Amino acid sequence: MAAIWHNDGSGWHSMAPSGFPDEAALHTLIEDAPQILPLAGTPILAVVGREVSLPSGYADLIALEPTGRLAIIEVKLARNAESRRAIIAQVLTYAADLHGMDATALERDVLASHLRKRGYESLAEAMAANDQTGAFDAISFSTGLDENLSQGRFRLILVLDSAPPELVRLVGYFASITDKLLVDLIAVSAYTVNGSQVLVPQRVDPERLATEAEPTPTPPKATGRVADGAEDFLATIDCVPDDQQPDLRRLHDWAVALERDGLVKLIMYHGKDQWTLLPRFQPENVGLVTIWNSDGARLQLWRSVFERRAPRSLPHVERLITPVRVGQGSYAPMLSDALLEALTVAYREAVSE
Repeated sequence: MAAIWHNDGSGWHSMAPSGFPDEAALHTLIEDAPQILPLAGTPILAVVGREVSLPSGYADLIALEPTGRLAIIEVKLARNAESRRAIIAQVLTYAADLHGMDATALERDVLASHLRKRGYESLAEAMAANDQTGAFDAISFSTGLDENLSQGRFRLILVLDSAPPELVRLVGYFASITDKLLVDLIAVSAYTVNGSQVLVPQRVDPERLATEAEPTPTPPKATGRVADGAEDFLATIDCVPDDQQPDLRRLHDWAVALERDGLVKLIMYHGKDQWTLLPRFQPENVGLVTIWNSDGARLQLWRSVFERRAPRSLPHVERLITPVRVGQGSYAPMLSDALLEALTVAYREAVSE
């Protein structure tokens, strides 16, 4: 287990984890911020259901990857007796429930109410709304979803506050004998530092008890590439009509100022006939906005990141874009100086927390 060390004047001491008050607290944390999980392959996850009713019980969380693979997430505290062996039986039973299910039935009969609660009409819409890069390919996603359901290829994610040795051995054995299920065992330690909660998530890699057979996920369709910095984005502005260039340059300059002030790292995504500039917090690698050069300048807002990182700034930003509401992937209807100033304040709030 990772440790946090502090010096109180008498030397360095290891801090004891403060833990979670109950299982629901850890459950909600993962639902709200699945990106904190250090998963194999670092996929983007879109949570599409909580306490999802399946024939054999209720799955804690169901999420999607851009490849169309489902992730079944079970959350337990180590003090729960089910955190040793029963958690494996639970998650495997849920995988068996989903194996062979038709994608339409999954969306209509299993996840429809969960999707509506989150403001989505479909699984593809939910996945697209959580893709900040613009790399999402709806056709590849749909094809992958059908294939993964048919073949029983899932990601099983076990999240605990600490991983019991018995569970670590069991996961190691299980991962060594299957090539269709990718198992991530994650331990999330919580500490209280100066009144704030600090999380230390770790992926537990158990020793393989046999020849390792790593499942190979279906890769998303390669439609672009990623580059650090904003220089490439600036170069793309010359490729668009003259009347679109001023807003794009203004957004570029604003993002560069955020990076210069140490608030973000800028990442550029080259897509097909579209480009995005991503002002991202590190190491979480998410941002409050995505800047688009696609049929003009567009500014996309990410509500889940606002709620988690800059909640005090959210009402002011929403007032400035009325009647539009900050949603998960909604677009600002205008690019005023007041909005950019408010967003700068939001980024500062996010970094200061």
